[in-house]
Amino acid sequence: MSSLVDLEEALAHLTRQVEEMSDVIARQDREIDRLTARVQMLMNREAEREADSSGTIPLADQKPPHW
Repeated sequence: MSSLVDLEEALAHLTRQVEEMSDVIARQDREIDRLTARVQMLMNREAEREADSSGTIPLADQKPPHW
């Protein structure tokens, strides 16, 4: 009978762990979605900024003055 109790305890422990992991994964998924949206917003903002520079070479692509 003791082994049945041991198995039930182990099952309860594993069930709790799975539920906790599921909560962590759900939080991470929400965070990934939030960060993905933020990166997209920043990429759009940068694309608009580059488009507004009207034909000038972006500062990052310009040669340093000593060249």
